[in-house]
Amino acid sequence: MQLFIGNINGQFGELEAEETQHFSRVLRGKLGQEIYLTDGKGTLAKGVVTEIHNKSIQLELSEIQENFEQRPYFLHIAIAPTKNIDRIEYFLEKATEIGIDEITFLKSFHSERKNINLERCQKIVNAAVKQSLKAYVPKLNDLTKFTDFVAQDFSETKLIAHCEEDFERKNFKEILQPNENYLILIGPEGDFSLDEIKLAEENGFQGISLGHQRFRTETAALNAVFGLDWAN
Repeated sequence: MQLFIGNINGQFGELEAEETQHFSRVLRGKLGQEIYLTDGKGTLAKGVVTEIHNKSIQLELSEIQENFEQRPYFLHIAIAPTKNIDRIEYFLEKATEIGIDEITFLKSFHSERKNINLERCQKIVNAAVKQSLKAYVPKLNDLTKFTDFVAQDFSETKLIAHCEEDFERKNFKEILQPNENYLILIGPEGDFSLDEIKLAEENGFQGISLGHQRFRTETAALNAVFGLDWAN
């Protein structure tokens, strides 16, 4: 099953420039070839290639499935990117394969990385979607200041994972409920600052512990992704 990401309009589909190049030049795809297409919003379809152009490929679709393998919960993780970009890219890949809906990069007091290549991150996410045969592409949000982010209105249950014992924390796995939506903050290697934890709590975030171990940033984030997946 060869999956591509593109546009779906009724019984027709389209691959745009980057996916077109991959189909034509890398895979040596041909007219009449049958492939699968997702719009990244939950629709999965089988299609036959009817036209090949330099920057687009047209498909005639069949067997269209909406809300393909939709999960009963919504997960948004806001994470401080690591200094070693390979580690945050690993998180993006694995979190997408397991199942995640939205990712925001946080700029916090102890952050080791002050910028992020969002275009490259999107390519990693898209590749993971196709590799794991998913129909939903997680939304990626650019680097945002911690203070600005926590002040926003969110409908999800808001949690902040940290290691500070002076603040009240509950065991993450013990409070998880099936079919619930969560926003979870994951800090940098130096953890969130005391002021950041206090500010988050003032804005309705509940402190949680992900276990007795002290995890690396990307491990802590994946622990949260796995935990919610198991709960459902």
